Amino acid sequence: MHSLRRRLEFDAAPIGGLPSTPPRDKKWPVQYDSVELLALLADIATIFIASFVAAFAHMLLLGTPQDLIRLAGVALPTSVVFAAVAKSFNMYQPKALLELHTQFRAVCAIWLGVFGLLVATTFTLQMKGEIPWDFALLFGAVGLTTLIGQRVLLRDALRKGLAERRFSGRKIVLITDEAGRDLVNTLSDLGFFVEKHFTLPLSRSSQRRQEELIEKIIDHTRNTEIREIFFGVSPDHWSRLKRAVAGLRVLPLRVRLVPTGASSDLFYRPSTELGSAHCVELQHVPLSPVKLFAKRTLDICLSVTVLAVLSPLLLIVAIAVKLESRGPVLFKQQRCGFNGRRFTIYKFRTMSVLEDGPTIVQAKAQDTRLTRLGRWLRRTSVDEIPQLLNVLEGSMSVVGPRPHAIAHDNEFDKAIRNYAYRRRVKPGLTGLAQIKGFRGPTPTAASIERRVKQDLRYIDNWSLGLDLVILLQTPIELIRGRNAL
Repeated sequence: MHSLRRRLEFDAAPIGGLPSTPPRDKKWPVQYDSVELLALLADIATIFIASFVAAFAHMLLLGTPQDLIRLAGVALPTSVVFAAVAKSFNMYQPKALLELHTQFRAVCAIWLGVFGLLVATTFTLQMKGEIPWDFALLFGAVGLTTLIGQRVLLRDALRKGLAERRFSGRKIVLITDEAGRDLVNTLSDLGFFVEKHFTLPLSRSSQRRQEELIEKIIDHTRNTEIREIFFGVSPDHWSRLKRAVAGLRVLPLRVRLVPTGASSDLFYRPSTELGSAHCVELQHVPLSPVKLFAKRTLDICLSVTVLAVLSPLLLIVAIAVKLESRGPVLFKQQRCGFNGRRFTIYKFRTMSVLEDGPTIVQAKAQDTRLTRLGRWLRRTSVDEIPQLLNVLEGSMSVVGPRPHAIAHDNEFDKAIRNYAYRRRVKPGLTGLAQIKGFRGPTPTAASIERRVKQDLRYIDNWSLGLDLVILLQTPIELIRGRNAL
């Protein structure tokens, strides 16, 4: 009996040098599970405080006091809408609160949206007299500043709480398979005190041992202050887990599962309901329909604007290309685009030859095929401007991985792992790789690998803000002229 007991359980507190009892005097009166709610309430309180600070500043600057009831009427809906939107984007989860850069972007975007809604509502309902424009602008500036400052304080407090195990918690029982033993330290970091740790029997002949384990857990929880039971078990052992949970239903305690093992990845993927079936997303599209719409809108607006503004320059370049050498003004070549679909790319002709086929030699310095005008067009990237026509027709985007000639594409596909992943978005005129200095020819495997790495980084981290940053940095990179022919 004693040997069976040793197989089924062991005291978890001494593992990894953890103290047998948590240091109560250093604990905060906050549980890790409450962080999300506290962060939400902190936002509401911060916006209220910002409204009063803005009102006080408005009175000091202009000598106009604000009615407190009217002030609350502005702060309450603003704070509730802000908190609701932030909650819908999971911005209050502890993991998200630790990512300060993401929080800054989210706070700015949500606050500007909510503030814009406030201004639009004020204008629509003709409330300008009740909410002066100068106070509204002051409230917007103070609100954004205080929310960002509060995020820094929250992040620092959360880091301190996790690093020093300051979160107060409850006594729990932990039941794991072999893969879940590391959960003891993880749960202890979050304020849970693992009072007992049991190992779930998994062998085929262990049904009787599992029944004895359940009886032992029930007896133990009834004689202690256990508040919750955690399972750290792989979904591969689902049938045994279900039997164990069924045996614990007599207890008035919450039972939770922390999935372990290879199959646990499914629990962290987005899911939807398909009738009575549960559908798990194994691979998501790089850009959602909303993101695609935003990117396409930017493409069309920018392409039309640039083509209209630069039309005199384009006409001059076209005439110069025609006069300098025989051949067409535009060079057309097959390229590989979104999802591997081929399209015809347009460029101003810069060479005395028109190459397209299974073998194409990359342009290089002092290339005799380049015309004098062509060298200048390539160095300034003016030869790429006709690709705005590709953007308008939808085969390219303004920002994205640069498309290569089909011959080079086939070569890189065989030599570079994950090269094909670049085709998950539309190719672009400029991209993250280009502003990072990986512009121009790619004569070595290392150079194309570095470019592909930046392309994949762009795809994995796409945002409209990232596109705008790339567009703003592209002229700077053109002036620097790194790797330009």
